[in-house]
Amino acid sequence: MKNIAIIGTVGIPARYGGFETFAEQLITRLSKKYNFLIFCSKPHYRSRATYHGNARRIFLPFRANGYQSVLYDIFSIIYSLFKADTLLILGVSGCIILPLIKIFHNKRIIVSVDGLDTKREKWSKIAKIFLSISEKIAVKYSDIVIADNPYIQKYIAEKYNCQSELIEYGSDHSINVQADSDDLIKYPFVRDEYALAIARIEKENHSDIILNAFSENSRIKLVYVGTWDTNNFSRDLYERYQSNENIVLLHPIYDAHDINLIRSNASIFIHGNGSGGTNPGLLEAMHVGLPIIAYDVNFNHEVTRNNALFFRTDEELISSLKSYVEDDNLVEKNKSAVRKVARKHYSWDAIIKKYEQIL
Repeated sequence: MKNIAIIGTVGIPARYGGFETFAEQLITRLSKKYNFLIFCSKPHYRSRATYHGNARRIFLPFRANGYQSVLYDIFSIIYSLFKADTLLILGVSGCIILPLIKIFHNKRIIVSVDGLDTKREKWSKIAKIFLSISEKIAVKYSDIVIADNPYIQKYIAEKYNCQSELIEYGSDHSINVQADSDDLIKYPFVRDEYALAIARIEKENHSDIILNAFSENSRIKLVYVGTWDTNNFSRDLYERYQSNENIVLLHPIYDAHDINLIRSNASIFIHGNGSGGTNPGLLEAMHVGLPIIAYDVNFNHEVTRNNALFFRTDEELISSLKSYVEDDNLVEKNKSAVRKVARKHYSWDAIIKKYEQIL
């Protein structure tokens, strides 16, 4: 069997984000056809068993995000040259090394471009220049380029004159969960009507706009699951809004039952991401049929097929909330529409078949 190395995730079991969920789905569904090797960020895991299912885990002492991700990915790529036939690289930060790799090795390299990293507000000017160079190299030196959103596919075609493969994410691991008595003790807010947001607390995810809108609007409660202790921006927001009676701030939740419970009992999903591609959190909300209010960018229009309300300011978000609260027909229309879109376009069976074809 072919040996496939998966590079660029925090690791498995999936506890972090979209790439990790994808990696676990890929490994679970194709482990009888391929041998998988996946790199894991040592600081994120207490349990470091060599195997998870049929995948071999290699732990590296770097964080998989931020500036350390460059070293994390480069070391993963070098290690994979001696262990794998195909390198599946998720994200471009370590791809700066690919020209050197191509001189000495003829490994098959597949790169998934993770949104438009050069547009993310969290990066400094120097970091954006580095990521722009790394992105260019990734496109030039990989055998196959993957885009997870039609807008990113168009961007790659126009900027690099390169035809990429469009492969999104799946959403059908997201399920509806009814609260039992223990759940109600742990999460008493699920008794109430509430809007839900789930995101890393970074400027490009517009957490400040979302929190400000709900602090001024008492029509519906906000439950916001986020990384509230990772940077000054997130800590400042947490300090400012944690005592607001209309807002519940929760730290990251990795238990599948708990996050499915909180998602499936919400009334509305608020999606503030403004620079990603096909965001898994948005897909999961669509799959369980939550009406969506999303930040007004091309990515989110593509994913929802425009079956959502959109905002750029806190005033627009408040107006969208008012529309949903006062118009049950609009709610039912959008709930039905996004559920159909998710189940038609974002099933893991279809997504993994596409990957199997290119692997």
